[in-house]
Amino acid sequence: MKKLLLLFFIFSIGTASKAQTNPDERRLIVQFKADRVPQNAETAFQSSELATISQTIGLTRSKVIGNRQLNNTYLLKYDNTQLGRTQVMELLSDTDLFLFVEPDHKMSGTGVAATTPNDPLFYNRQWGLFNDGTFPLSPSTSDADIDMDEAWDLSTGDPDLIMAVMDSGLRYNHPELADRVWQNPNETSDGTDSDNNGYVDDLIGYDFAYEDNDPVDDHGHGTNVTSIMGMTGNNGLGYAGVNWNSQIMICKVLDEDNSGFYSWMIDGIFYVVDNGADVINMSIGGNSPSSALEQAIDYCYANNVPIAVSTGNQNSVIQYPARYANSIAVGSTDPDDGRTAPFFWDSNSGSNFGPQIDLVAPGNYIYGLSHTSNTNYNTYWGGTSQASPHVAGVISLMLSIRPELTVDQINLILQATSEDQVGDSGDTPGFDNFYGHGRLNARDALEMASTLGLEDNQQPTIRIGPNPMKIGDRLTINGLPHRDYGFRLFNTLGSEINLQIPAWSGQKAFVEMNGISTGFYLMQIIDQRSGSKLIRKLIIQ
Repeated sequence: MKKLLLLFFIFSIGTASKAQTNPDERRLIVQFKADRVPQNAETAFQSSELATISQTIGLTRSKVIGNRQLNNTYLLKYDNTQLGRTQVMELLSDTDLFLFVEPDHKMSGTGVAATTPNDPLFYNRQWGLFNDGTFPLSPSTSDADIDMDEAWDLSTGDPDLIMAVMDSGLRYNHPELADRVWQNPNETSDGTDSDNNGYVDDLIGYDFAYEDNDPVDDHGHGTNVTSIMGMTGNNGLGYAGVNWNSQIMICKVLDEDNSGFYSWMIDGIFYVVDNGADVINMSIGGNSPSSALEQAIDYCYANNVPIAVSTGNQNSVIQYPARYANSIAVGSTDPDDGRTAPFFWDSNSGSNFGPQIDLVAPGNYIYGLSHTSNTNYNTYWGGTSQASPHVAGVISLMLSIRPELTVDQINLILQATSEDQVGDSGDTPGFDNFYGHGRLNARDALEMASTLGLEDNQQPTIRIGPNPMKIGDRLTINGLPHRDYGFRLFNTLGSEINLQIPAWSGQKAFVEMNGISTGFYLMQIIDQRSGSKLIRKLIIQ
């Protein structure tokens, strides 16, 4: 209360702190502590503990965001331009009501567009799916692609599977996409929230940027990203997406400037998960951490929904939410398989890198659909935004083959089947900060998903090493609670490799790896007492 009185006194004598002129900064995200969650969201900030603060900061709106089952997280908007954002955050934090108080940070799409004359042939343009080394816009290398033409022999997508794209919306009447747009089965167009999910008439998704039920693309980023992931193939039109058949759920969280707020992204994540998305692509990034955003990413993991996220284009550290452990962080490669640095649109740009990266995929000079025309196929984009939907699309095909796959298993398959050491000198053996586990290979990922037994009860105390190891090294499996374990080794095609009988010492098992060639392998460790199995990736150099 003394702090409030002091603030009122400061205002009265006209010596206020620096004015806050940007309304984008007058937005906060707060989360009530578990024992302080208001019973009534409408009056949450009119309580005796918060009414004075609400008046002081000029609170104009409080809105529940995120997990609607908990109703503990709110977006706050206020109009007091005399108080700095830090001061407002301190006022709220000092009440001891909140688990956290944080800014509603800005975010943006991570791709930029360009247009070229309509002269290259189909396969020349979609180099990321099939690269014969003749791509005309950039130096290219044959087979510097994700082997998509071979992967389609295994799956082109399950029509019942739902792919959510969180972006700037979609040109949803485009002939390449129109009959694939997800329809909300429980909503009717009657001006009410028929399915009681908190959104009125959300027949084909929702627009969180403008808070309406028309998630149309007014920028172009979302239509390009969605088309990479899901254009209908083999239909005689334009291009082919990674997945030809699955449903597309539209979630607009970016505005006409290709930017938005974390609160839009958070609400969007809960929306798509709660409405049945099987996989999510998020070609979006921001520079600031957020507890509320991390909780949303964790919600995907808890509900077994994989989420592919672009790492960003600043040739610097990885952005959020790609930095969070439960996202799949995707960087970008060029037509010659090198890490993209720079993208075609800025000499200072580049695919962001760091220890959080999982893998890379084609992301520069990526053709796709236009958000303003059904017949313009001349637009290409560049960014990690374009890399991420390649990965999300392949995940959707993996789930089309094996819908029971867990997020951990999907990650493991992507890591094991990514092609390593295909880029420049920064692409060192095994994991590295620039390429992650390697460049996406769709065929190998689908092959492994379809053939490998992946029952998995992860036990982090069990470790294998050295990893990477050299040909002929002895492999040590450490942390085993007893000796009733079996070991099986599989290559990236799912074929089993014969192993020698292990030797034991205490909690360690030793396996001689003589005669096994270089490459990526998965070791299955079977607890013969419980029947549980876990998987570890192994690299032999």
